[in-house]
Amino acid sequence: MTRSITSVFATLIIIGLAMASFTAPKGVLLRFHPQSGKTYVVNTKASQTTVAKIQGQSMSSSQTVDTRQSFNVESISGQDYTLSTKIEAVKLKASQMGMTLNYDSENPQNTSPLLADQTKDIEELINNPISLKYNELGQPDNFEDIEMNQLGLAIIELPEEELSVGSQWTLTKSQEVSDVKFSINMTYTVTGITKKEVNVSFTGTIDSNEISGTYEGTSTISQKTGIVMSSSIKNNISMTISEQGFTIPVTISGTNTVSVEEK
Repeated sequence: MTRSITSVFATLIIIGLAMASFTAPKGVLLRFHPQSGKTYVVNTKASQTTVAKIQGQSMSSSQTVDTRQSFNVESISGQDYTLSTKIEAVKLKASQMGMTLNYDSENPQNTSPLLADQTKDIEELINNPISLKYNELGQPDNFEDIEMNQLGLAIIELPEEELSVGSQWTLTKSQEVSDVKFSINMTYTVTGITKKEVNVSFTGTIDSNEISGTYEGTSTISQKTGIVMSSSIKNNISMTISEQGFTIPVTISGTNTVSVEEK
């Protein structure tokens, strides 16, 4: 009887190992391949809270920005894709010192008067198509081609090698904002693979003398197109601003969500 039970357990273990080997997903090679004739609509929502300490007093403000941006394939040359993209709509809500300001590009008549000058630049961008070039690894020809560009949340740089669950790849991007130079270092980890998608988690840090911060989140990437179809991001940033002889510590915490529709 003992041998019989042992034999059954051994058989089950062998079957289990065989099934695990049979059902385990093979490696996936992600490449940026948007489909000609398709329009991709990137919907983003960014919320952040800023706290500044001035002479021992804390002043906080918050804002939420909803953006809708679309893109489609304009031309293909070898492994390079030229995209036509435009910002279609922007909605802004800002709160500071008990005052709330609103802007909605689709309903400009409701814009708060204090935002009128600030939103002129946004209005010039809306529904004004430009061309951007990416290669099949999702690497852009130029990051600075458009302000408020949300494609960087939907098109990320992909690794050259094949991926499986547990695989990691790292990216470093150098940027400059308001004369402040910094690098963003990101590490992506594959957490799951299905027939259609690759799920990843990621963490990141900001490297700069003036700014420090962290990022973390999750994304779902289409195997067919290499586009990030959904993403959720949290960030915490600290910096120091010098203004009129004062040194002002500032902290920014926020979240970003991204969803992409294919039409």
